[in-house]
Amino acid sequence: MSPALLAATFAAGFLYIVTPGPAFLALFALSASEGRGAGARFVTGHLVGDVVWGALALAAIIGVSQVGAAVFEALGLACGLFLIWLGAKAIFGAGDATAEPIGKRRPLATGVAFGLTNPKAYPVSLAMFTALTAGFASDITWADAPALMAAAFCGFLAANVVMVFSAGLPAVRRFFARHGTLITRCVGVMFVLFGAKSVADAATSFARRS
Repeated sequence: MSPALLAATFAAGFLYIVTPGPAFLALFALSASEGRGAGARFVTGHLVGDVVWGALALAAIIGVSQVGAAVFEALGLACGLFLIWLGAKAIFGAGDATAEPIGKRRPLATGVAFGLTNPKAYPVSLAMFTALTAGFASDITWADAPALMAAAFCGFLAANVVMVFSAGLPAVRRFFARHGTLITRCVGVMFVLFGAKSVADAATSFARRS
């Protein structure tokens, strides 16, 4: 396996984590309220979901022909539609500056649940891994999967360190506490775009097979 492929997979894992989404908002809101320690526990739990969704994305890239395209089409469609719905809620919602941040009471356990149910995870991870490993797609086999997942996991860890450090900076905590509603709406637009792409990709794949 080429070092370039491992580097691309590491980069995909890193970019997947730092791309704004539900966990991004939850981390920064929690850190603004409770500090860096609570944010670190939240992303540690969330890492469980990152690994699961990252593995599914790699499986879709490596073995779609063996596992069955319909499974990944259905997964992409469901996540995409849910992501669009969440994005619309974020864009048009009134916002509530007094609401308790997600994970305030049990950040580690909440992070695990949040990571496993994060609708951004599959379409965004698939987009990242596909974009950065496209040049190697024809050479990737199931035997490469453990090494690729290890590289992605290292990318997840590196990104989480950067995110937790950034979220805990005093200036960032003040900025997010003051402009959290606006940031949420901007990220909502990204949800809709990612969701629309996921739905379009699933529909295109289905139409091609039909």
